[in-house]
Amino acid sequence: MGDTPAATYQLKVVPGGQEQLAECAATTIASAIDLALAERERAQIALAGGTTPEAAYRHLGAAHLPWNRVDVLLGDERWVPADDPSSNALLLSRSLLAAGPGRQACFHPVPTEQDTPEASAASFAAVLARLCPGDPPVLDVVLLGLGEDGHTASLFPGTAATTVVDRPVTISEGKGLPRVTLTAPVLSAARLVVFLVSGAGKQQALQRLLDPNEPAVRTPARLVKPRSTVLILADPAAAAGLKP
Repeated sequence: MGDTPAATYQLKVVPGGQEQLAECAATTIASAIDLALAERERAQIALAGGTTPEAAYRHLGAAHLPWNRVDVLLGDERWVPADDPSSNALLLSRSLLAAGPGRQACFHPVPTEQDTPEASAASFAAVLARLCPGDPPVLDVVLLGLGEDGHTASLFPGTAATTVVDRPVTISEGKGLPRVTLTAPVLSAARLVVFLVSGAGKQQALQRLLDPNEPAVRTPARLVKPRSTVLILADPAAAAGLKP
């Protein structure tokens, strides 16, 4: 990934609180899905876990889209049972997929019921290949979070997952849990990449993400380098530390 040009970023600071940020994210994703479905029969999106995205998914699920033509995947998943409180699949089931039009979406969870994280990663890669033929697979929208340590998806600083470029899905570990994650080449191949960043605790990570001199080894979110401009939706608290 080091040979590819650096990403370009568009920072949009959304005034107000979490609810306004969630609404903006939902509108952005819904518009991208709409555009994708105008050009192709189906759309494929990969979503993130977290409290701010969960609020966005509730709004997104109310959008009147042909959800039966939308394949929903996860950018990463903790290797836990689907009913575990930390499961991103559970988060989606109680938000986007819980009520309204979004219930019709075609959700493809990471199969964490497999015997090992490696087996789950292989199965998820097969699902991805079926939905998005190509090398790398091209998703229409990828929504990402940004950790205080600079990680995104489950690409944590110092983990081998950050160096994987020869396959679309790999295993990782973060905060004591094994994980399955899309790799940087797949995240970078998406037609639209959106980071959702909120809270004062993310100020330094956001500064690093936007810093052209910041090494990706310290801030793996910088490994995501699509050809299109990366859209960053941030609340005022997260953006407060940025130099004008």
